[in-house]
Amino acid sequence: MTYNWQHHNWPNFQYDLDTLQPLFLEFSLEWAELSGMEKGLSTDLEEETVINIMVSEAIKSSAIEGEFYSREDVMSSIKNQLGLNQPPVTIKDRYSAGIAELIVEVRSSFLEPLSTEMLKNWHKILFSHAKNLLVGDWRAGQEPMQVVSGSIGREIVHFEAPPSDQVAKEMELMVNWYNQANFPQINVIGSALLKSAIVHLYFESIHPFEDGNGRIGRALAEKALSQYLGKPVLLSISKIIEADKNSYYLALKDAQKSLDITDWIAYFIKVVITAQRDSKALVAFLLGKVKYFDKFKNFMDERQTKVIEKMFEAGPEGFQGGMSAKKYMSITQVSKATATRDLQFLHENGLLIQSGAGRSVRYALNL
Repeated sequence: MTYNWQHHNWPNFQYDLDTLQPLFLEFSLEWAELSGMEKGLSTDLEEETVINIMVSEAIKSSAIEGEFYSREDVMSSIKNQLGLNQPPVTIKDRYSAGIAELIVEVRSSFLEPLSTEMLKNWHKILFSHAKNLLVGDWRAGQEPMQVVSGSIGREIVHFEAPPSDQVAKEMELMVNWYNQANFPQINVIGSALLKSAIVHLYFESIHPFEDGNGRIGRALAEKALSQYLGKPVLLSISKIIEADKNSYYLALKDAQKSLDITDWIAYFIKVVITAQRDSKALVAFLLGKVKYFDKFKNFMDERQTKVIEKMFEAGPEGFQGGMSAKKYMSITQVSKATATRDLQFLHENGLLIQSGAGRSVRYALNL
């Protein structure tokens, strides 16, 4: 197997612009619509949208790598970083703080030129509490860096990155390419999409760190989009990738076999377009939340409001499994009789939709 970095023309990636132009246009239309929706948000609602996007990106980027953090810990970490929690909230899982801090750092420094020091600092942020890991520097050692799957003795090698002693040179070249690359044959939006897709593949192909390459590589893709478009993007690439990880790894594997990466760029742009649509759904959901509370605020007491807010925290996907009397009891610390009575009241007054019967009865927000 010959990998992309072993080709004599590496890293001169090739792609067919004619194939990609319709995707550039599709992104442009979605971008214009999402930007218009953003402008209609109040300051509070814009802040809530941004935090939701960052939380989603942090959780899903970690989940792609098999690391799972609680939404509460990640959200508290992000709010701590943004100075919104005064005093800062204590985080139970300190490892969740690393990805949260990285997401905030990438978003706040999107206009700065890329450097090897920046990437190493991202790695330090991500793994500030890690042990037995080379943190904040390129990988070392003689062992080949391989992406493998399968049980011990039956491993399948999907990709092998350049040897460790080549990483420093490769990363200098990649950073130089990133800071100097321009695409005069296309507009700003097309350039942003090309740069984002290429730099992610380029970085993943070098695989410069012992761990965390996927998370940092996706952060790099977000930086490229934001930097070219002139503002932090309001979307979670990782959320869309995580929903179909197999397609992501397959697209990456195929792209790392040659320097013709048209299919990879097309795949990646489709991911970004889907992420934009997901963000539009989130904005519509949060606008709906404002209207919901305006309409129903006089129907709810403090306890009922707490439950409704908890249901809204689940986002457009809805409260997992629906609200039940048991979950209501857990959130509010009331008796089953009170929980059942409250839920029935909220249903009868149009705040919740009821489904099922008996022990299987569940409630969803009536939006």
